[in-house]
Amino acid sequence: MTDYFDELETRSADAREAAQVAALGRLGVQVEAVAQLRDLPVLRKSDLAAAQQANPPFGTIQVGDISHVFQSPGPIYEPGGSSHDWWRMGRFLHAAGIGASDVVQNCFGYHLTPAGHIFENGARAVGARVLPAGTGQTELQVQAAAHLGCTAYAGTPDYLKVILEKADEMGVSLNITKAAVGGGALFPSLREAYAERGVSCLQCYATADLGNIAYESLAMEGLIVDEGVIVEIVTPGTGDPVAEGEVGEVVVTALNPDYPLIRFATGDLSAILPGDSPCGRTNMRIKGWMGRADQTTKIKGMFVRPEQVAALVARHEEILKARVSVERENEQDVMRVALETTGGTAGDYAPSVTEIMKLKGQIELVAPGSLPKDGKVIDDLRNYD
Repeated sequence: MTDYFDELETRSADAREAAQVAALGRLGVQVEAVAQLRDLPVLRKSDLAAAQQANPPFGTIQVGDISHVFQSPGPIYEPGGSSHDWWRMGRFLHAAGIGASDVVQNCFGYHLTPAGHIFENGARAVGARVLPAGTGQTELQVQAAAHLGCTAYAGTPDYLKVILEKADEMGVSLNITKAAVGGGALFPSLREAYAERGVSCLQCYATADLGNIAYESLAMEGLIVDEGVIVEIVTPGTGDPVAEGEVGEVVVTALNPDYPLIRFATGDLSAILPGDSPCGRTNMRIKGWMGRADQTTKIKGMFVRPEQVAALVARHEEILKARVSVERENEQDVMRVALETTGGTAGDYAPSVTEIMKLKGQIELVAPGSLPKDGKVIDDLRNYD
């Protein structure tokens, strides 16, 4: 097994960007630099759902060579292909040490949603055989893993623990030493428990719409962005890039010619991890899943959305950043609006707050750079216990 899936993983930043700009051009997006993507609108899942309802099944997106159509809750329809590494999952499986000598017990679902197919397609890309196990029937899972000599697991992080414990209960010895997981949080304690059993467990970040977005290598320092996507970390509600290391929403451009998605908002929060991975892969890294970006909050019976906070910032050039918080005082909601500004008074901004938020709030002016860099533009501090 070579150290890398292909030469793309170690190319220079300039070579990577030149290839990305060329790929965008083939998709009809004419830019001279990847940074110019920020001038394009963000595509949200709600936009995609509305377009699909108007023009089923894929809206106005021109879909190319596909073999499957999947349905996720919403409903949202996603295409899938059978060509080599269509979802780009092979890169992750290779990084996890899975290859032609392995039999992968694929415990992702095969029904309606694409996760099972995504990982099976990736296993084929690295030459591994697959047991399409799906979920449930744990005793049968153990029997099949033992009889077929499964050496690797693909599935959610916690289900492998269920299988291993069932094997212990049955007195069955399994040969699984590698795990490629996704679809949930891999807590350090769980990874450590697998390691104590002799199982190396790595995680990826993927979605039904986009396929693989980022993945761990054996270095286990952040998630390396896949070579077939462009990832931006932006302020929720605006689409404007945040500073390196600051938490924001993950926005992805998929360079898949069969299903191109341009600036697709995942609704997830993450942050850029500076520097390169010790494993030698040179693409950008992110810190992994850090929560959800949809911070819509009901205050005094009215919904306040990140887009409204963005509109407030855009209205006044003196406002650099804004953060709305809500607390309970005397059994009533109290909205506070903290503004990083270069000038002005609270009274100057009060009319805009009331007009845009449809609520009055207590306004506090703070120095530039003083608001937390945690990706939140709306912070609900009420105690619901």
